[in-house]
Amino acid sequence: MSEASPASTLGVRNYLLGLQERITSAIAAVDGGSFLSDAWEKAPGEPLQGNGITKILEGGAVFERAGCGFSHVRGPKLPPSATQHRPELAGAPFEAMGVSLVFHPRNPYVPTVHMNVRMLASRNPQGEEVCWFGGGMDLTPIYGFEDDARHFHQTCKDALEPFGDDKYPRFKTWCDDYFFLKHRNEPRGVGGIFFDDFSELGFERSLAMLQSVGDAFLAAYLPIVELRKEMAYTQRERDFQLYRRGRYVEFNLVWDRGTHFGLQSGGRTESILLSMPPHATWAYQSVPEAGSAEAALYSQFLVRRDWQ
Repeated sequence: MSEASPASTLGVRNYLLGLQERITSAIAAVDGGSFLSDAWEKAPGEPLQGNGITKILEGGAVFERAGCGFSHVRGPKLPPSATQHRPELAGAPFEAMGVSLVFHPRNPYVPTVHMNVRMLASRNPQGEEVCWFGGGMDLTPIYGFEDDARHFHQTCKDALEPFGDDKYPRFKTWCDDYFFLKHRNEPRGVGGIFFDDFSELGFERSLAMLQSVGDAFLAAYLPIVELRKEMAYTQRERDFQLYRRGRYVEFNLVWDRGTHFGLQSGGRTESILLSMPPHATWAYQSVPEAGSAEAALYSQFLVRRDWQ
């Protein structure tokens, strides 16, 4: 497990704040709107101490809701969601910082996207400081396009290539396994990359990998947005978009470890739930028409595939 110094921890914080600013500035430029910046600090006596900045754009021309949050918190006890693979740290104090985003576009042909990069630090029973990294990005189309999925995956692969040929296939499989609605036996989208509890390259190299993933996000997503945001759509496509957003809500509330970590540790609820779409619907046993574009999402895109 990696060890971090106070100076290197400050460097991670500065990187994450800069990443949040770069991403939100680029998204605001595409949308033409602006992000509300909500700086917050946990009150004395709360389970968590720390601060953060939640940036959110709502009702934009391109993005119906786009949330990007930075948080840096400390707590007296790691929650169960953070010690599933590190039982020796159960109950240990911790420090966590990260940037997490989910963007819900207005046009059904522009896919929803999620990205997260984070670092956690704690102390083992021997009193030694240990830290580990997690994160990744994944794409959730409403209407699938082969070129979009291939571009997104290729960009993820390129970001990981300098850190070993094994990283992309490992993290792609991990993403496919993680972003899966077990109660529906259905993938959330076309995947991407996901990693957690990662420290095998040592602190500096593991951090460099995290930064490479964070830095690749705009290159992975913005070309898709530019290509699809002006496509014409009807109420049919909008209705299907809202229906599929319901699946996104189900995953985030039922299965997502980040949501569970935030809520279990006493995090800021408004910031934790910024991933929720502004509108979503559910329908009983909805089945798309055979041969339709909606049916193609299930048969061609919500399946495990090699996108290279």
